[in-house]
Amino acid sequence: MIQLKTVLNVIDNSGALLAECIRVGHGGRYGRIGDSMTVVIRKARPIPQNVSGPQASSSSLLAAKIAIRKGEVRKALIVRVAKEMRRPDGRYIKFDDNACVLLNNRGEPLGTRVLGVVGAELRGKKWGKIVSLAPKVV
Repeated sequence: MIQLKTVLNVIDNSGALLAECIRVGHGGRYGRIGDSMTVVIRKARPIPQNVSGPQASSSSLLAAKIAIRKGEVRKALIVRVAKEMRRPDGRYIKFDDNACVLLNNRGEPLGTRVLGVVGAELRGKKWGKIVSLAPKVV
């Protein structure tokens, strides 16, 4: 379960590496897989200075377009939690770390790729776009 001050890995290609939860979206105390939250970026990849010219790659152009910086406040979606969760069929699932995906103002994923495993609970909470981008759903 995610609460205030929890540090999460960002598993999309938006440029952020670590994010800290500052508010759970639904107003409760804890967030679970599929809940949105407000985060502050604690660590980000450096933004390339010169992205124009013939040698500019598509990844550097994407990073320049998004331009995630340390200290920015963004919306995010919880996709993995380290605390075990009970599923409706009686099984328990837990992950090695806490992870999130950054969202834009319209609630769509900010990055174009998801670089890790996500929980199957996202499918039931209508986050099909993130499920389709993920390499594996557990």
